[in-house]
Amino acid sequence: QVQLVESGGGLVQAGDSLRLSCAASGQAFSTYTMGWFRQAPGKEREFVAVISRSGGNTVYADSVKGRFTISRDNAKSTVYLQMNSLKPEDTAVYYCAADRAYVLSRVARDFDYWGQGTQVTASS
Repeated sequence: QVQLVESGGGLVQAGDSLRLSCAASGQAFSTYTMGWFRQAPGKEREFVAVISRSGGNTVYADSVKGRFTISRDNAKSTVYLQMNSLKPEDTAVYYCAADRAYVLSRVARDFDYWGQGTQVTASS
């Protein structure tokens, strides 16, 4: 089992940047595929990005490709989401999640463990 705690959210202007962090504790962090999802008010949770166990492979949602970067530091048991050129439509609660499977899934129900979320608001 793994426990996940996100941090780094906040209120920014459109065009600004934020870096989210997700610290993991519990079982070996490097054995989990890690993902970021987000959920805006009144909308379903949606995929943002996912990274492989080693960090060598990543997949992004089309809506964030070229603006967001997912990375991980297995020595620190932490996954990051660097968000640049933020838009008002990026406003949501952002969640990190851990998947015991090897494949890079975009589907929320495939992930086994979730953090509590951190609010990101980009104002116009």
